[in-house]
Amino acid sequence: MALLGVSACNATATADKDAKPSGSSSAAPGKTETSTPTPTKGPVAYTTTPAADAADVAVDTRVTASAQQGTLKKASLSYVSKKGNRITVDGSLKDGTWTAGDLLEPGVKYTLTLEAEDSEGRTDESTRTFRTANLSLDDQIYTSVSPRDGGTVGIGMPVVMRFDLPVKDKASFEKHMKVTASPAQAGSWYWLSSTEAHWRPRTYWKPGTKVHVEATLNGVPAGGGRFGEQSRTSDFTIGRALVAKVNLQTHQMDVFINGKFTKRIPVTGGRAGFATRSGVKVIMDKQTNITLRAETIGLKKDDPNYYPDTKVKYAMRVTNSGEFLHSAPWSVKDQGHRNVSHGCTGMSEANAGWFYSNVTIGDVVETVGTSRPMTMGNGYADWNLTPASWTAGSAL
Repeated sequence: MALLGVSACNATATADKDAKPSGSSSAAPGKTETSTPTPTKGPVAYTTTPAADAADVAVDTRVTASAQQGTLKKASLSYVSKKGNRITVDGSLKDGTWTAGDLLEPGVKYTLTLEAEDSEGRTDESTRTFRTANLSLDDQIYTSVSPRDGGTVGIGMPVVMRFDLPVKDKASFEKHMKVTASPAQAGSWYWLSSTEAHWRPRTYWKPGTKVHVEATLNGVPAGGGRFGEQSRTSDFTIGRALVAKVNLQTHQMDVFINGKFTKRIPVTGGRAGFATRSGVKVIMDKQTNITLRAETIGLKKDDPNYYPDTKVKYAMRVTNSGEFLHSAPWSVKDQGHRNVSHGCTGMSEANAGWFYSNVTIGDVVETVGTSRPMTMGNGYADWNLTPASWTAGSAL
């Protein structure tokens, strides 16, 4: 720590007609006159967390700094990344205390530079360092967020946060997972498992909504000795409202765009033993020229229901277990009349091409007419829970 010395005060004497001659003294005979020194204050002292030269500092430490016998004016915290880049950590100064805006990276040396003003208005500077504890990859949890930054999605798309290792302390993580919408819409997180959490509003998103996701999980404890590896953000937009209503008793799909009926499409659903799931589904992905395989729905070659690999031109996935809305030119005669598929919702190639062109990730498919329900975790089945049941899935 750099310490400023106390400077002696210099004064220039001014002539005075009553001034005593040099060497004279006003002290009484036999007494020696002594001068009283001007009181001075000590140098600026700093208090920091962690302390200077600390080692093995936990990554969930929040760096702070303050000054005594002076006023802290600024602070700067930085480290050199493993790629050799100097990284500066943002922070804020409030009521005399500087607080870092992020937690710490493992296994690096941090430099904290401080600047204060002492009681006499002089600048005092100090630099101190500390090192953080090392963590292995197994000690750190990687986070991915979707929708992707800058994307536009449908009104049914949840915010999806996935973790590569189990989060034991879900509440600790959830406190640092924020979703902000403009216009504002109430909603909450729901933990599908220790490695996946979704956020959705109480009802479908309002078209045109701007959504900001912020997961400030770097260094946050996840329980079991693990910590968040890094922070994530994503900004995306909700597009127009498209809802496809599939009725597998009438074998028709009605498409509504922004609440207005747009097109009716004849369809076929799953036959006996392969019923299509009823409930609210969300378009997860859309692909062209893909191959559907019987093995993906658990059929083996010796099963009488087995079918050979089948190429389809347009396909829109709605479950993890292999359910699609897709072109099915082989069943056109059945579309609008009966259910003959292995669980997918089939339509003609022309109708599937129209639907493919108009649909986007996050659009809603509401299916009725079967006794087989959607189940949580099989795709984006989030809207099949009531708002109260959804909120109960939060860790907070």
